[in-house]
Amino acid sequence: MRQQFSYSKKVLKHFRSPHNLGKIKDADGVGEVGNLSCGDVMKLYLKVKDGVILDVKFQTYGCAAAIATSSITTDLVKGKTIDEALAMTNKEVIESLDGLPPIKIHCSLLSVDALNEAIYDYLNKNNKKIPEFLEKKHQRSVTLEKMEGHGA
Repeated sequence: MRQQFSYSKKVLKHFRSPHNLGKIKDADGVGEVGNLSCGDVMKLYLKVKDGVILDVKFQTYGCAAAIATSSITTDLVKGKTIDEALAMTNKEVIESLDGLPPIKIHCSLLSVDALNEAIYDYLNKNNKKIPEFLEKKHQRSVTLEKMEGHGA
């Protein structure tokens, strides 16, 4: 039986016409997260200069909520500093979309996790200090990937 729920107008708008869709070839940071068992996979690319996110793009394979949360996340972080982007929460993503059905809230977690992984990648590549909380999130992501059979 198919579950019925409704999306806000903002979710549908971002799903139908996603912002910042695509790939940055020479990205300063790339984050990839997902869960193939539920079908959502997200890749986020950052271009950073002087600690500010100048450009951000994403590629997402998933449901309307996954695509919409990816799109709004890129809008929210463009022009922000790395520290400001790290402070972003899934609650902020959900509120920016005027809400998500409870069964789709995990999609907002994916977009924030992809952002965190891209920032981790950027900091790591540039030999910058990685905050302890970000290191823990990264380790948890790597552990989950291996448990699900996606890791090396």
